Amino acid sequence: MTDGPVRQASLREHNLGLVLRHAANAARPPSRADIAAATSLTRATVSALVDDLIAGGLLTEVEPAPRAGAGRPAAGLVLSASGPAGLGLEINVDYLAACVVDLAGTVRHRDVRHADQRPGRPDEVLAEVARLAADAHAHAAREGLVVAGAALAVPGLVTPDGVVRLAPNLGWRDVDVPAGVASGLAGSGELALSVDNEANLAALGELHAGPAGPASFLYVSGEIGIGAGIVLHGALFRGARGWSGELGHVAVRPDGPACRCGARGCLEQYAGQEAILRAASAGDTDDLKARAESGDPATLSALTAAGEALGVAVAGVVNLLDVEAVVLGGIYAPLAPWICPAVVAQIHCRVLTDAWSPVDVRPSVLGGDAAVVGAAGSVVRAIRNHPARWLTRPVS
Repeated sequence: MTDGPVRQASLREHNLGLVLRHAANAARPPSRADIAAATSLTRATVSALVDDLIAGGLLTEVEPAPRAGAGRPAAGLVLSASGPAGLGLEINVDYLAACVVDLAGTVRHRDVRHADQRPGRPDEVLAEVARLAADAHAHAAREGLVVAGAALAVPGLVTPDGVVRLAPNLGWRDVDVPAGVASGLAGSGELALSVDNEANLAALGELHAGPAGPASFLYVSGEIGIGAGIVLHGALFRGARGWSGELGHVAVRPDGPACRCGARGCLEQYAGQEAILRAASAGDTDDLKARAESGDPATLSALTAAGEALGVAVAGVVNLLDVEAVVLGGIYAPLAPWICPAVVAQIHCRVLTDAWSPVDVRPSVLGGDAAVVGAAGSVVRAIRNHPARWLTRPVS
């Protein structure tokens, strides 16, 4: 890398992000003077940057808290609830989902439509996603929000340009997802759409949800398929080609039943949603949970067996990557009281470092919404990290 001078524009872009992130992450609404003191920028510089961020709809001023003593307290700064928003979309095997998240991370709209997506052709599914996106965009407009971009979560191997190379549980291969959804976004102007693996987006959603948690963890998305998002030192690990995390196709028993991927004995055949429902003779996940709460022996046995299989696979990942925690998402989150003990037991007996550094196994904070909320959150985080791109965008 060749060192060179920093352009004035680059310095301003950096400082805009610095000021916005400080306001976003502060424990209480900071004043301009607070930000100047914390960032070592001059008060005049901070004031000018804050004015730009307010004019661009990214920050807003709030009334200061009353205080004792002389002098008028300064107004605090918070992320604008009426500024740019992110549109999250999700395709899963048995449902489609959409949500709108504002700049502060609050979910302003959520829509889940349950239906088996496997009988439909990819173009039919993507057309329904497009309609879902259009409905969510219209809801955001009625709330006075400007949708800054969209992100779509898909259960499969996704290339950087949004092509789904393989989604075994959907039966998709080489599907150009952005082209298929474009029609639904046509009325939304030049709305950028990114596509990513659902477990990756769920892991990012979990990383940024609530109080700071572990910096390195394995997020496990339990649905009909099983995906994993790997977070190491606060960053998503994607692998050499961006296809890491296919935990559901790790072989638990090499001579086990055939999987949709073409292999045998994959984890999904023992701990996937359909496998658990079959073993418990339950109709759906709500029925499954109700039976577990009532102490039904067949249900408890099925959940323990699923937890054991999941624990075997997870223990291998922990041995390999040395993560601090395992986060159970999707259907595993509400079923955690019955699945976690078996997972923990397998980790205890299989992870070499367990005696000195026990791994925290816990349910997802976002539950079944992790992927779609994570997708929408990825849009607003990009603005919070690089606000200059939003402020200099062409406005039609």
